[in-house]
Amino acid sequence: MSSVQNKCINSIDQSKFIKVNDVVLPVNYKKFEQCIEDMDVRDDDIWVCSYPKTGTTWCQEMTWCIANDLDFEGAKQNLHDRFHFLELSTLYTFRYDEKALLEKQDIKIPNYLSNSLELINGLKSPRYIKTHLPYKLLPKKLRNQSTKAKIIYVARNAKDTCLSYFHHLTMLGEYKGHFDEFCNLFASDSICYSPFFDHILGYWDRRNDSQILFLKYEDMKQDLRSVIRRTAQFLGKYMPDDQLLVLENHLSFESMKKNRAVNGEPFIELTCKTMDISISKGNFMRSGTVGEGKTKMTPEFVKMFDEWEEKCLGKSGLKFL
Repeated sequence: MSSVQNKCINSIDQSKFIKVNDVVLPVNYKKFEQCIEDMDVRDDDIWVCSYPKTGTTWCQEMTWCIANDLDFEGAKQNLHDRFHFLELSTLYTFRYDEKALLEKQDIKIPNYLSNSLELINGLKSPRYIKTHLPYKLLPKKLRNQSTKAKIIYVARNAKDTCLSYFHHLTMLGEYKGHFDEFCNLFASDSICYSPFFDHILGYWDRRNDSQILFLKYEDMKQDLRSVIRRTAQFLGKYMPDDQLLVLENHLSFESMKKNRAVNGEPFIELTCKTMDISISKGNFMRSGTVGEGKTKMTPEFVKMFDEWEEKCLGKSGLKFL
């Protein structure tokens, strides 16, 4: 870990990041690595994959509602319990002293935190699974397409992702530096789940596979209705106009931000208890706008990010607003 990371990342195990196949991950990932590689992926699994803070929760809620025929009553259940986070335990045990938490009688650790992979393996079908892992670290059965499971990937432009990630880690008390320092960390691919553009390209290069749907956050903001239609078609679901309008309203930013089943407030409250801290002012779902990152960065960082994006994506055909 670089000296800048050691200075800025504030957690119980400050230096315990490792690289797995060139990907930055918590050291606890090694405990689960082989189990993830050998995971028994089922034909009716639906996966939402993404780099952090690129519209994952939005995409999950859209996907679950479509796949479950707009079961809004069922959607009142917390999204964590409907759409399970594959490697969450690697992050959870990295952030918190689990043994100390177990001694706190007033804290009940949810199943999705204690052993997320074991929980997912025991779920009834169909399973809805979220992961921030890049394509090359997905379970072998997904990579070799020996299963009919579907993957929906959502991507977002680098500047907005960087800003959202900065606010997220700052709110959770995991980052104590300035935004400029974080921009340097992000652009040097030193943040968890990086390299950023490699993550995107791993899925973009397979966008024509019949079992992969590649979405962009910017398209969801610009024309959510069309993205809902594409997703429904990908999942083999017919959605008449009246249902589409109802779902579009359910997925609006204002509706999502007020909805405790998806807005992250229960997770933030649990974090406050487990770490005995007051979360800094902020929201898991903050602004949801496109282009804000550019307005918050210095001109020097905007130029650096533009050049970085052109270098990484120039020949790929992938463009962001």
